[in-house]
Amino acid sequence: MRNNKFVTGIFWDDKDLMNGIKEIQAKGISIFDVRTPFPVHGLDDVLKLKRSRLPRLGFVAGALGAIVAFGFQMWVFTESWPINFGGKPYLSVPSFVPVTFELAVLFAAISLVFGFLIRSGLGPGAPTVIFDERTSDDAFLVVILEDENNQSDRITEVLNSVGAQEVKQVEPTKTQNDG
Repeated sequence: MRNNKFVTGIFWDDKDLMNGIKEIQAKGISIFDVRTPFPVHGLDDVLKLKRSRLPRLGFVAGALGAIVAFGFQMWVFTESWPINFGGKPYLSVPSFVPVTFELAVLFAAISLVFGFLIRSGLGPGAPTVIFDERTSDDAFLVVILEDENNQSDRITEVLNSVGAQEVKQVEPTKTQNDG
């Protein structure tokens, strides 16, 4: 995003935003980003975003956690430190279930947090790019990158025609996160 110029259009309603995005795409303009104050149902389908692979990561990490928990308990109670509790067998699988479940959840949760931060480029020290501060409060923002195919005048005209309330050319503000 070096020295790039962007044109932004603000919408005040999520329905207007969805209709505006469809019309912008129909006119052959590619959208760089959409910033919203809350998740908008169906926005990822309209923007044709690929489905996230984070659920797979969570499943694999959860399965690994369950295997580690069950294997560790099996080793401890049969080989390392076998103790006879009231005549129960050393390998008592039902008693292993709670710990196995909890470790599966722990592994999945931790892997999802770090997977999301790494994939999104977020975390301590990552720069925050701000196009318009109102998007964290109540505004919906469509960001379009200026290039040789999409000049500022054409983008502004299209955004105004699809119902954007405010259209302006911006250079995003970068702030450094102190973590």
